[in-house]
Amino acid sequence: MSTRTFRRPVVAALAAGLALSATTHADEGMWMPTQLPDIAKPMREAGFRGRAEALADVTAPPLSAVVKVGGGTGAFVSPDGLLLTNHHVAYGVIQYNSSAERNIIDGGFIADGRGDERPSNPDFRVLVTVGFDKVTDEVLSDARGKTGRAYFDAVDAASKRIVAECEQGGDVRCSVANMYYGTDFYRIRQLELRDVRLVYAPPRAIGNYGDEIDNFMWPRHTGDFTLLRAYVGRDGKPADYSTDNVPYAPPAHLQVARSGLHAGDYAMLAGYPGTTFRHRTAAEFDAQVNRVLPQRVAVFDALIDAVESAGADDADIRTRYASQLQSLKNNRKRAAGELEGLLRSDALRLRGEDEAAMLAATTGEDAAGIAELRAILGQADAAAVRDQLLTLVASQTQLLRSALLLERLRIESAKPDDALRETGYQRRDHALIEGVLRQVQRRYAPAAEQALLQVLVSRYQQLPDAQRLPAFDAAFGRTPDSLAKALQTVYSGTRLGTEAERLSRFAQAREGQPLASDPLLALAAQIVAAQLDAEDARKTREGEQLRLRPAYMRALFAWRAQQGRAVYPDANGTLRVSYGKVEALAPRDAVAYAPVTTVAGIVEKHTGQVPFDAPQPLLDAIARGDFAGTDEASLKTQPVNFLTNLDTTGGNSGSPVLNARGELVGLNFDSNWESVSASWWFDPRYKRAIHVDMRYMRWLMDKVYPAPALLEEMGVPAR
Repeated sequence: MSTRTFRRPVVAALAAGLALSATTHADEGMWMPTQLPDIAKPMREAGFRGRAEALADVTAPPLSAVVKVGGGTGAFVSPDGLLLTNHHVAYGVIQYNSSAERNIIDGGFIADGRGDERPSNPDFRVLVTVGFDKVTDEVLSDARGKTGRAYFDAVDAASKRIVAECEQGGDVRCSVANMYYGTDFYRIRQLELRDVRLVYAPPRAIGNYGDEIDNFMWPRHTGDFTLLRAYVGRDGKPADYSTDNVPYAPPAHLQVARSGLHAGDYAMLAGYPGTTFRHRTAAEFDAQVNRVLPQRVAVFDALIDAVESAGADDADIRTRYASQLQSLKNNRKRAAGELEGLLRSDALRLRGEDEAAMLAATTGEDAAGIAELRAILGQADAAAVRDQLLTLVASQTQLLRSALLLERLRIESAKPDDALRETGYQRRDHALIEGVLRQVQRRYAPAAEQALLQVLVSRYQQLPDAQRLPAFDAAFGRTPDSLAKALQTVYSGTRLGTEAERLSRFAQAREGQPLASDPLLALAAQIVAAQLDAEDARKTREGEQLRLRPAYMRALFAWRAQQGRAVYPDANGTLRVSYGKVEALAPRDAVAYAPVTTVAGIVEKHTGQVPFDAPQPLLDAIARGDFAGTDEASLKTQPVNFLTNLDTTGGNSGSPVLNARGELVGLNFDSNWESVSASWWFDPRYKRAIHVDMRYMRWLMDKVYPAPALLEEMGVPAR
């Protein structure tokens, strides 16, 4: 294989892309804040009334108020650490504090003063970005001239070194973000707030009204919001939960607007979108449509059935797995919608034609690099189904996940120093691992976990021999009978079901010492060995992709410049800004939807049965019709949700939606069914984002489930 590294300057191509940004759709693009000054003109033309330059600094208001919350986004809405996010983003916190005796999932929760605010699960985190710096040369300096695993290791070692140096001063958690697929790298510094407490959660039948029937659908009538509060030690530094802690004083907080938006009004969103794939190759599009998504839907269907069957006659299992089941259903529906959307938009054909034209215009080293890249991607595609199953074995279990964490932590901790340890298992990660081990107690039931493993390992057993891993086969055997026997033996004999047993092993693992024997840990040792085998091959492939994808991106920059289009980086969990407007939806012939829903729709959908069982206090308040101060004058009633054409994806849940003046008017919580595929393909005909109107939140907190002190704290006191 060639040892060319294909690193030519990309500054000119990037600049050309930004210079042409005025020709892009205002609703398309997840922009890095540092790019916003370059697109100030189209933002102003779209209706923005602020200064784009003020949005370039993620550590300054207003973007410093926007934070990563759990697996989503949130924003501070008071100087005392009050934090607004989605009900479904905070659902794990709600579930953690719920029990069969006091089911706050169904009943909702309003803290009786700050002393009554409830601690989140120990692994829940809020990350406040306090630094964002380009470190491309530092990351790639030792990688140039290398290939494969050596290239990966060089980038990995440089990233770890940058993180370690960044964290030397304490109080921050750092990371290195990969932009444009190995083209540029940025160092991100974040405060990691560990003491986060539940303040206000509406009942399930408001926060999740419609559940899976309405999920990814419009019109919606959901009050998907929850209020948390972040705390720190008395010295102002991040700290574990303690009754002595004090509310965190954020660098900025957003002002809740008193008025709403109308069709055509400017809207802007800031958040932490997870991952998009719009700059992937045509071959990767093909794999997604024809193999990955169909497999994903089938696996999630089976996992959902397993959990629901395990909890059919067991209320305790239903409570313990409520959050996980909701996540499974959401992911299943997203995968099905993504597949349907890509087919509807004819994305596979269009991407193929676009790439073919791009390649025809690409010559020299970049053309050679792209040819090498396509060969490497073929190897990754062959292992995709197996690797997906291995990932789910860890992510969809609780007790086995703990055992896997402990075994891998033991292996990594035995290495001489953090520079040699895998990211996620360094000393900086110990607190988070301990949090994961502690939260198991309220989210685990043996019958449910074994049912989940039966689904996943049975599918693994059906893979062709070329995709099998000897250590995994040794752990579970190759037949359904051997699998059932292995699970029964392990789960009947393990003692890791108690927190004390897990934490005693944690004390050993973090020092690299042998773990006290346990059948589940013995099983974990075999699985981790299989994971390490797969990981070694994956890192070799990823090293080649890191080396070769910049050639593809350079070709794409040049091709988009010829088309008069800008190139924004695919989302990767870093702070991004999207802008656009409130816009109606016409998803198919003779069907048109207004961009705003009202409380009338709640009553129309109400059946008294889950998931359309609106609480009686809500129905009574709607019947009274007292909407003064939060109503929409043009509709003469109370608005609930609204649509924009903002560019969003997973991770944008809980993102604040701002008006032209930067006031908080909405809270993002979903996309419409027709646009679920936007993580791969942006289709402006269908892409819409769904938001809670802040006037609905204010009305609920004023007239239905009153919390006057919280409204006062947010600067929008009740009448």
